[in-house]
Amino acid sequence: MKKWLTQLDENGERWMLLALYGYIVTVIFVEVVRRFVLSYSSIWGEETARYTFIYLVWIGAAAAVRDRAHIRIDVLLTFLPPRWCAAVLLLGDLLMACFAAVVFYFSMKFFMTSLQFSSAIEGLRISRAWTLFAVPLGLALVLLRVAQSIVRDVTDLRAGRAPGAGKRLFD
Repeated sequence: MKKWLTQLDENGERWMLLALYGYIVTVIFVEVVRRFVLSYSSIWGEETARYTFIYLVWIGAAAAVRDRAHIRIDVLLTFLPPRWCAAVLLLGDLLMACFAAVVFYFSMKFFMTSLQFSSAIEGLRISRAWTLFAVPLGLALVLLRVAQSIVRDVTDLRAGRAPGAGKRLFD
C-alpha cells in the first residue's frame, strides 16, 4: 500500500494528464474524421474536448508546482548561498500558497452557486458545475504540492542542504 501511495504521489498528476490528453487527442481525431470523411459532426466532441482541456491545464499547474517547473527567472538563485536560495524559494512557495488559497475560495463560490442553481451546458445537458470544478480541483492539488514543497525546503534548510531548484526548461 505504501509503495502504491508513493507512486501516486510521484506520478499522480502525470497519469491524469496522460489520460486527459489521450482523451482529447482521440476525440478530436474522431471529430475530424467525422466532419471531413462522413460530413457529420457532433456537439459533444468539441464540448468535452474543451472542458477536458481546462482540467488538463489546472492539473498540469499542480504538476508544474510539484516539479518547480513554472516559468521563473532563477538567475538570482545561482548567485545566492544555499540558505538565501532556500529563503527565496520559501517566499515564492508562500506567495503561491496565498494566491492559490484566495483563488480556491472564490472558485468554490462559483462552483457552489452553479450547483445551487443547476445551470447546464446546452450541448451536453450536464451541470456546468462540473466544468467549473476544474479550478478548485487544480488549486487544491497546487496547495497540496506547495505544502509538500514548503516541508521539503524547511527540512533542507534545517539540514544545511541546498534546496532543490526543480527542473529547468533549458540547460
